[in-house]
Amino acid sequence: MIATRKLGKLTVGAQGLGCMGMSSAYGVHDNDDESIATIHRALDLGVTLLDTANVYGPETNERLVGRAIADRRDEVVLATKFGIVWGEGGSMGARGDAAYVKQCADESLSRLGVDHIDLFYQHRVDPNVPVEETWGALSELVQAGKVRYLGISEASADTIRRAHAVHPVTALQSEWSLWTRDIETEIVPACRELGIGIVPFSPLGRGFLTGAITSAADLPEDDMRRRLPRFADGNLDQNLAIVETLRTLAEEKGVTAGQLALAWVQSRGDDVVPIPGTKRRTYLEQNTAATEITLTTEDLARIEAAAPADSVAGARYPEELARAAGK
Repeated sequence: MIATRKLGKLTVGAQGLGCMGMSSAYGVHDNDDESIATIHRALDLGVTLLDTANVYGPETNERLVGRAIADRRDEVVLATKFGIVWGEGGSMGARGDAAYVKQCADESLSRLGVDHIDLFYQHRVDPNVPVEETWGALSELVQAGKVRYLGISEASADTIRRAHAVHPVTALQSEWSLWTRDIETEIVPACRELGIGIVPFSPLGRGFLTGAITSAADLPEDDMRRRLPRFADGNLDQNLAIVETLRTLAEEKGVTAGQLALAWVQSRGDDVVPIPGTKRRTYLEQNTAATEITLTTEDLARIEAAAPADSVAGARYPEELARAAGK
C-alpha cells in the first residue's frame, strides 16, 4: 500500500489516478473492462484519489468511474470538475455562473451514481463571471452536503486567493512536471501560504517523459496530443533529447524514465499528489512504484541539469486551447 498525504484537510493516497484517458483525448477507448480493473487495482494499492470531469468523453468518463466504484465507494476520494465548455473549431471556453455550477454538480452526482462528491473542482475560470460568484455557489453545495471539499484548476495566484477568501480551497490542480514548471514561481508559494494542496496533472508530460513516444506517428489519428506544439515536428526532436538523458539517469537507479519523472514530482513536497493517467494495470503498477523511489540531493541536481525549466521546445497548448488556462 502506498503512503498517504494531505491536501489541505483531506487525506488521500500519495498518488492519485487520472481517469480521463479511459474515455477521451488519447486515442482508442474501447476497453471499459480493463479500465474498471485498473481502477480496482488502484484502490487495492492504496490509490484513493480518482480524478474525472464532466467533459471527459464528454460525460462517459464519469459514468465509467461511477460503475467502477459502485461497490467500493467508501474507499474512494472522488474528484470531478465543471466549467470547461467547448466552442467552435475546438476552442476551449469556461462557464462559472452560479446556476451552471449547481446544474453541473447535480448532473455529475447522477452520472457518478453517488450522493456526494468528495472534491469538486472549478476546471477553468470563467473570465466573464467573478470568481466570487462561482465560489459562492460552490460554498452552497458544501452546505447542502452535495460536495465535501472544493478545488480549482489552472488558476492564477490572484484568483486562488480570491476564491479562498470565499471558501477554503482544498486543492489546486494544474499541470506540473519536468517539462511544465510554470506554477513554481508564484502559484505554488501562494498555495503553500494558504495551506492548499497541489495536484499535478500530466506529471509524465502527457506520456512523453516515459520515452514511449518518439514521433507523432506513434500517436493515434484522433489523439489530442497531435494538436500540441511540443509534439510537433521541430520541437519533438529537441524534447526527445531531454528524455534520452532522463532515461540514462533512470537506468543508473534501476527504474524507468517515467518512474524517475514521477518521483521528481513526488519529491516537490508532502502537499503534492500527482495524478498520472492510465487505463492499464501494468502502467498503473509502474506509476505507483515511483512513490517508493528516494531521490538524493545529487539525483535531483542531475535531473535538474538534464531537464532545466527552460529547455522544453514548444508551448503547452495551441492558441485555441491556451486562452482559458491560468486565469
